[in-house]
Amino acid sequence: MKHLSLFAEHALLPTGWARDVLLSWNDHGLLTDVSVQTSCPTGTPRTAGPLLPGMPNLHSHAFQRAFGGLTEYRSATQDSFWSWRSLMYRFAAAITPEQLEAIATGLYVEMLEAGYTSVCEFHYVHHDRDGRPYADDAVLSMCLLRAAARAGIGMTLLPVLYQTSGLGATPPNEGQRRFIRSTDNMLDLLQRLKPLCEAQGARLGLAPHSLRAVPPDSLREALMGLHSIDADAPVHIHIAEQTGEVDACIAWSGQRPVEWLLNHTHVDARWCLVHATHMSAAESARAAQTGAVAGLCPSTEANLGDGIFDAHTWLESGGHWGLGSDSHASVNAAEEMMLLEYSQRLATRQRNVLVTEEQTSVATAMTLAAVNGGAQACGRKVAGLVVGQQADAIVLDAQHPLLRNLPSPEAMLSTHVFASHRQSALSQVWVAGQLQVESGRHVLHDNASNGLIAARQQLLENTQ
Repeated sequence: MKHLSLFAEHALLPTGWARDVLLSWNDHGLLTDVSVQTSCPTGTPRTAGPLLPGMPNLHSHAFQRAFGGLTEYRSATQDSFWSWRSLMYRFAAAITPEQLEAIATGLYVEMLEAGYTSVCEFHYVHHDRDGRPYADDAVLSMCLLRAAARAGIGMTLLPVLYQTSGLGATPPNEGQRRFIRSTDNMLDLLQRLKPLCEAQGARLGLAPHSLRAVPPDSLREALMGLHSIDADAPVHIHIAEQTGEVDACIAWSGQRPVEWLLNHTHVDARWCLVHATHMSAAESARAAQTGAVAGLCPSTEANLGDGIFDAHTWLESGGHWGLGSDSHASVNAAEEMMLLEYSQRLATRQRNVLVTEEQTSVATAMTLAAVNGGAQACGRKVAGLVVGQQADAIVLDAQHPLLRNLPSPEAMLSTHVFASHRQSALSQVWVAGQLQVESGRHVLHDNASNGLIAARQQLLENTQ
């Protein structure tokens, strides 16, 4: 039976927790009414526990899920992001369209089961394995769109502009041959993809990979071209992720990466600064005041040894932030929140750091902030349980052993984030008013998992 409404005894709205909440939505999955302190109409489904807004995942490289867990071996005298990248290039060089679609479908089902309802796919494997364009230049982008549609997750597709291997227009290396596009070629791809995304309800944006991969002239031309296609399209960029990148940028330009970007580009609320780990206090304050979102990926940043984001300075300047799973070392929305909070505790030697004046519960404050920032980065109407936004929601299981008989929904959410397995307490996941996960399991769980397993095995055999 198709439902256009849902009742929850407790729901987390943008203004905070509310009692006896009735959500109603239209055939397009957009919320048309959010009533509080009301009764449940006959025939309307009731949730099994507190209702949360769906969590956007603002940074994903889907194909990298295929080599999760395989980089935890010392391969250099001192391992770092740069030594990790060599294995990533091997998988990027080998993957086929069929494998990419299978991996992405399996990953997106995992995301839904782990509490993500939207994903921003930072997509940079564009061409055939020899580096030549496919006959259909959009074939790999279409694989990702189909995977998202099949899994039922919201999609913001971000084709990546990648032209050089280092600052100063260093020529690309062999491992990057599948990534390279001219600026005109990228804009042609965006024109091709725009109607396809619109037909699916997906959003299209652009991802200049990084300052080291996109020379200044190309960055300027690409942004001008994107503006003519869609003036409000989201723009995502990797920036200031590693100290080596900062040092190289200073050597090239005399400026730090975020400083250079702010001095040479109009950064505004369309932008997502992915990682932004190594900013000076001045950079952080300036970037926050543009309205851009800091795209934080705590499990990947920890896995790669990137460093710890200075949340205190960012938030003091009014900065917005959201969460991504990036290389998918972890695929779990609550775990990313826990890791972000714990990193701040380690850096400041304090507890309960990421609260706000309005919300003194860490889990509640972080959920609202991550949903708001993630929605902004998605460029889609997924900013929580409020009229006009999409009916994306997550239901916690009030009968979970650690949630049962707790005194408040805040306590249940806090336990979910900081004391459960961070997925075991999820009961249902709704996307655009469609139930995608029931009793913690997606209807495509087995098929999607088997497809991912097969594709991973093939890639392992081909990258030995």
